[in-house]
Amino acid sequence: MERYRSFHRAMEKRFGRKIYKLALDAGMTCPNRDGTMGVGGCIFCDGGSGTFAEGRRGSLEEQLSRAKARVAAKAGERAGYMAYFQSYTNTYAPAAHLLELYLPIVRREDIQALSIATRPDCLPPEVLSVLADLAQEKPLFVELGLQTVHEDTARYIRRGYDLSVFEQAVQDLRSLGAEVVVHTIFGLPGETPARMRETVEYVAHSGVQGIKLQLLHVLRGTELATAYARGEFSVMEMADYIALVEDAIRLLPPEMVIHRLTGDGEKAKLLAPLWSADKKRVLNAMQRAFVRDDVRQGQWYRED
Repeated sequence: MERYRSFHRAMEKRFGRKIYKLALDAGMTCPNRDGTMGVGGCIFCDGGSGTFAEGRRGSLEEQLSRAKARVAAKAGERAGYMAYFQSYTNTYAPAAHLLELYLPIVRREDIQALSIATRPDCLPPEVLSVLADLAQEKPLFVELGLQTVHEDTARYIRRGYDLSVFEQAVQDLRSLGAEVVVHTIFGLPGETPARMRETVEYVAHSGVQGIKLQLLHVLRGTELATAYARGEFSVMEMADYIALVEDAIRLLPPEMVIHRLTGDGEKAKLLAPLWSADKKRVLNAMQRAFVRDDVRQGQWYRED
């Protein structure tokens, strides 16, 4: 029994084969780091999500080859691939550069879809025009880091934009044919379970097509780590996190794709919660809980 609409199942049904993400680095920065809006990024940022990307070593063609080689043993000959640009803000560049960067990738025969992570406030008209062109070539997924619906928390973590900016970005991206995936974080300082569920309920009715559920990780070298060392907040226990994920699945519409149930924090930098380092154990515990509690996506969803 499929208890939630997972990314892997949804992609396999859509494309008729397994789809593997090839994490790539486009060499971007972020306006919340380069001084345009701020420096240092959000308080939990340790330099971006480069842990998951190949890193800006060589051309994108070289990165693709290495990324494919890493998954070759389990992928098999019939596998498909999604080019995945996750690190930093991947629309934060002149439109002409973005088109030159992404168009050759999306036109490759071995690439079935393109996924671009960015900020809602980095989608000016000329960039949206580029994304519209890309969406004509292959299915286009755009990830937006909402994290929370609560403006006070957003200010604390230095997100750097208001909720209205996110809403406009979703509207613009949907109008050009892109599928929107929203990134949320459970366990942000000051957030109660009720507030976290409010964020999920907001996403459920926001018109987006996908969501990523993420546990807050405290990483060495971040401002968040300093606040944690001062005892300003506590991190979530595994049972509490799993309970929130269960609630989220029930609150989300049945057709929404859940791209992630939890995330990876770089183990060498992870300060807390240490239980999250064993991702396999966490995911197995989740699956057992879903069966025990008869969790099914959409159980609590109500249309507006």
